[in-house]
Amino acid sequence: MDDFVCGILTECGLSQLIERFEEQFITKESLYCLDDQEIADLIPFMGPRAIFKKRLKVLKKEQNTANPETVDSFTQVHPSTSGTSDEGKRSLDLQGESSQCQSPTKKPRLERKPGSYTEEILLSDVKHIMRYVDYKIPKKDNELNNFLRRQICDLETDKREMVGVFGRTGAGKSSLINAVIGVKNLLPSGRISACTSVMIKVEANMENSKYEADIEFITEEEWKDELWSSTNFLRDYVDQKSDQNEKDDYPDIGEKLSALYGEEWKHKSPKDLADGRYLKEIQEFLHPKRKMLTGETAEELSAKLVIYIKSGSKDGVKKLYWPLVKCVTIRVPNNDLLKHVTLVDLPGNGDCNKSRDKMWKTVVGSCSTVWVVADINRAVSEKEPWEILTSACSFMGNAGQCQQIHFICTKSDESKDPEHHSPTDARAFILETNDQAKKEVREKFNNLNEVTKHFSDESFKAFTVSSFEFLKKTILDADDTEIPKLQEYLQGLNDCHSVTLNYVSGAVGILSLIQGARLTDGADKTAVCTDLKQKMRDALDKVKKTMEGTYQAFEKCLREGVEKSESSCEEKLKSVINPNKSGSGFHSTLKCIVQHNGTHKPKKKKQINLNMKLSSCLTESIDEKFKKTFPNEGEGGQFNGVLNLFSLDTKMMIKKPEYKDVELQLIFLNTEEEKIKTKLNKIIRDRKKTIYSSLTATIETSMQPCYDDAKKIRGAGSLETMRSIIVKHVLESKKVMFQRAKEVMLSQLKDLMRDILEDLKKTMQESIELSLKTDGVSIPDVKDELQMVKNHYKELMGNPDEEQIICID
Repeated sequence: MDDFVCGILTECGLSQLIERFEEQFITKESLYCLDDQEIADLIPFMGPRAIFKKRLKVLKKEQNTANPETVDSFTQVHPSTSGTSDEGKRSLDLQGESSQCQSPTKKPRLERKPGSYTEEILLSDVKHIMRYVDYKIPKKDNELNNFLRRQICDLETDKREMVGVFGRTGAGKSSLINAVIGVKNLLPSGRISACTSVMIKVEANMENSKYEADIEFITEEEWKDELWSSTNFLRDYVDQKSDQNEKDDYPDIGEKLSALYGEEWKHKSPKDLADGRYLKEIQEFLHPKRKMLTGETAEELSAKLVIYIKSGSKDGVKKLYWPLVKCVTIRVPNNDLLKHVTLVDLPGNGDCNKSRDKMWKTVVGSCSTVWVVADINRAVSEKEPWEILTSACSFMGNAGQCQQIHFICTKSDESKDPEHHSPTDARAFILETNDQAKKEVREKFNNLNEVTKHFSDESFKAFTVSSFEFLKKTILDADDTEIPKLQEYLQGLNDCHSVTLNYVSGAVGILSLIQGARLTDGADKTAVCTDLKQKMRDALDKVKKTMEGTYQAFEKCLREGVEKSESSCEEKLKSVINPNKSGSGFHSTLKCIVQHNGTHKPKKKKQINLNMKLSSCLTESIDEKFKKTFPNEGEGGQFNGVLNLFSLDTKMMIKKPEYKDVELQLIFLNTEEEKIKTKLNKIIRDRKKTIYSSLTATIETSMQPCYDDAKKIRGAGSLETMRSIIVKHVLESKKVMFQRAKEVMLSQLKDLMRDILEDLKKTMQESIELSLKTDGVSIPDVKDELQMVKNHYKELMGNPDEEQIICID
């Protein structure tokens, strides 16, 4: 250890931090280079940190005057603390330093007294305190020390909300996103159309002040598969001499291949096109890794990015690379609205590429809000936005976590009547038209039975926006454009009050455990431990019985669903593979369906999904029950609801005199109980998506053999041959296929029930035992730290002057 650094720390009463400075290789030279954040990371508490910074300032002054032999001035800076305890040195005036750091632009969540913390500063301070406590825990490897370190580590949480944005090209999505986040020309709009296959995420850059784009490509093997299926499809399409009217029934493969290869692809085999020399400009694709683009401005980044997301005319560009792009993540610097929110510009409803389609389903299922964007003049009449909403609703609802659907009518300023010459009349006419548009949009939503099965009327909101007027304000006020309403909504999603509250309450619990164990060392806590374990068993029994009742209800629903599926599967199959279409034309569509394992998205028509069609009776049988069991809104439902009622009754025990000696341990157990319930609620939310989707996924797996056989069919009569293969497979498999889907879902449901009960029992049992059996263990004194964090907790709850039990409802 550098003797100079060691001496300075000892002088400042921070000898306990010598090892930490040594671990970070702090020498005399690097000591002078430390900035405020680095000092804060090394010295968590403000009091000692202020003393250290003042001493360092003196040292720097001495160094600058080239007089290193100056008499030590520490005694004038801080009188000797000999004879006082370490705890006394840590008794801090927290508000003194924090109030100077408080951002004047950051609005506190609650009305507070002058000098109080903003939540961001408060959370940062508590994290510093807990890092310091982690350092104080003895390095000795024992059960309690390891448990405490895990508890502190588990406090770290992050909140990120995802908002999905749907809408056809030209509806104003890019202009809307640019206006809402306040960045001009970030996403290309106007004459440049974004590709319908590329997913674009927009989030904050928290690392530096540059605009960045992270481009993720599909794999080379996936592209080879796509080339093979595309060229085979085109050959079959020509061989069958498909009808002109059916040309929109298949993806525009020619546009995709021309984007990358020009017209040369027409004379090459898939093997030739897969040769890396054609794509040597993108080494990141050939040697799988992500491509990073940066720009000082949004315009600079957008210009570099356009060849990876643009479709349509090349406008002099030699190649467009969007067919190889899986996802683009754009990071915007200094943007508070995106700090904890990601906006995702989504393709309509999936993709023929497997990895892009898988990512699409994952992202849609992770959106807490969805914006459906449509031109106000065609908002109700245009099919595409409503078809997107209908086809994606199950991925957002029962198979997702979406709580809000916002239907956004763009270009509201274009509805003005040319007869209204004065701005006042024009504004009145626009606002009247906006109200009518909202009314019609809501009526349309209420008539979508497929969607309303997953979403209630309260989940749907309509907006009429004008990005142009928001920026220019020629006729409308900013509030009239409703862009501020969307910004306010995003700001609400950024609100991390719950994250801060969970962290601080968890910190109170851990510090209560440490201090309680220190104060009651040697006391007999056997009776309390026994009482708590019995309460835990009783609470677990209630959770188990409720979940078992829900399981039986699902079993009954699925039994009926299997019966309906077996009796109606032929009719449902016929509606997909044998519609009222001419044979030559439908051949191309069916070829696409089998090529992509049961799904096909025509360029200008509704998506076809044979697997979902076959599983529809199963999903319909459980839709209502599933929504009530796993609602996206609120914390209710048979699973989340009963879990939230799980309790060891520690709040009542704290109030009883006989438990006074273990009050701090009970506070810890209360916060630990809330923490495990929060964790399990997140697990339930994620697992329920897989459980619901398993019905269609199992049907797809069961159908895979006939898809594989149908892919091989070529030549005359291939349409009827493909149909017969599929029909034969379904008829032979229906007694097994639907029953298997039922069993898989119930098995996954049972696994979730088991994991919930096991996690609850294991976590609470370990917490009870370790909090009440700590005799003979070396435990640090955290009295001061506990009081500081309690004060912060009371500040968060809005009653800093009142004493209260630190328990979370």
